[in-house]
Parts: sequence; C-alpha cells; structure tokens
Amino acid sequence: MVSWFEGVRSLDVAVVGASQGIGFGFVRHLLNDDRIRCVYATYRHPDSAQPLLELAQSHPTRLRCFSVDITEESQVEAWTNTLQKEVEKLHLAINCVGILQEGEIQPEKSLRQIDPDRLLRYFQVNSIGGILLAKHLLPLFRHGDRSLLATISAKIGSIGDNSLGGWYGYRASKAALNMFLRTAAIEYSRKSPQTLVVMLHPGTTDTRLSRPFQRNVPPEKLFSIDRTVTQLLDVMDGLTADDSGQFFSWDGSRLPW
Repeated sequence: MVSWFEGVRSLDVAVVGASQGIGFGFVRHLLNDDRIRCVYATYRHPDSAQPLLELAQSHPTRLRCFSVDITEESQVEAWTNTLQKEVEKLHLAINCVGILQEGEIQPEKSLRQIDPDRLLRYFQVNSIGGILLAKHLLPLFRHGDRSLLATISAKIGSIGDNSLGGWYGYRASKAALNMFLRTAAIEYSRKSPQTLVVMLHPGTTDTRLSRPFQRNVPPEKLFSIDRTVTQLLDVMDGLTADDSGQFFSWDGSRLPW
C-alpha cells in the first residue's frame, strides 16, 4: 500500500502524552525513522517523564520536550505558539493522552457509582483535551504537504459495539472524543485539505492504564507497547484521502460508531 507520507522527505512530528506507555513507544520508534527531522513531545509531570527527558539528552537536535496539560487551553495555546516559532509545519501529530483511572476515579460498574465530578474529569481529559489540540494545531497543518492528526481512542467508546455496559464515564468520554474529531475532520477538509484526522483503537496494551484490568485478557490479545506502536504506525502509513474522520482498529479495520 502506498504510504500516506510518500514524497515527503523530512517530517516534523508531535507526540502528545509522550512520557510513558504508548506515547513514549511512539517517540522511540519515530526517532529510528530517518524521515523524521524532529519529534516535539509533551508530558504533564516531570516526575513521570524521566525516561523521556533522558532520551531527549541523547537526541538533543531531534527530540524536544515540553510540559503541557492539554486540559488547560492556555497551555495548549502557548505550546502551539512556541512550535510555530520553531517549525514551519507539522506532518504528524499523535495524541496519546487519556485516563481510565486516576486517584478515586475508577470505571463505574453500575449506575450507583455515577459521580458528576468524576464524569467531568473523564470528559476533560479524554474528550475536551483532544478537540483543543485539533483547534490549536490547525495552523501548523495548513501547508501543501500531506499530514495527519491521529488520536488514540478506544473500541469501548463505540456505541454500536457496546454489549456489556458499565464503564460509563470512560465509554462516554471516548464516544464524545470520536464525535469531536469526526466533526473536526469535516472542518479540516475545508481549511487544511491535505490533513487527515483519524481515531485509533490500539487494542489492549500492556501499560499502566490497562494493568489493573488485564486479568481476563487472553495472552494473544494483550499487546506489548512495541507491537501496538508498530501496528498503529502501519495503519497510519496506509491511510488514503477517503479515510479522514474515520475510526480504525489496530488491524486497520473500521470500527462502528
């Protein structure tokens, strides 16, 4: 299959939520790609970003790290303004930020556990942060080269696929993320027609996010970070112009809304 980036010899890339897990895996893989000129990576807390910051010391010209909380629009705007001063255009941005549990926030098993403040936190991180990135990254995508804005979503956010129930906040916030970006893809098609906007389901990956919920996952369905990143990069590389606004699984199949 023809690579979406065929003909682009030097790529500038942003990885949002790169301190650990899938995001950090993307950074490591992208640094091994000779097409990549520079990776602009974000993290939230320096305490959890030490491997990323150490990697940046080994790649001082190809990996730039920034502290950004994507739930704070002022921080997203300041970061993208900085990028515009350092680079003329982005070719790829991958948003890997998301929460499943955080402090007292746990996936709800029943309606009795619904709590408005916890629901708001799910939406803040999993939904609103993603659309803020789409808003502020748009100027960096408005150029003549092919480009891609990809966001890690989750199959559990598919309304059509929901047959088990539970996990209200996580499901709903991922479904909202999909709608936000499906809508953004339509606007991007007018304002930045060479940019694809897609949502990606990574499969169950052996990360801190999924670790408490892996007990019933068959070994063959639990992916290493390296495998997940490789599979998703293959999906992204094989996209076509008709794929913008779509929701893809790790194997390249389209998922129902």
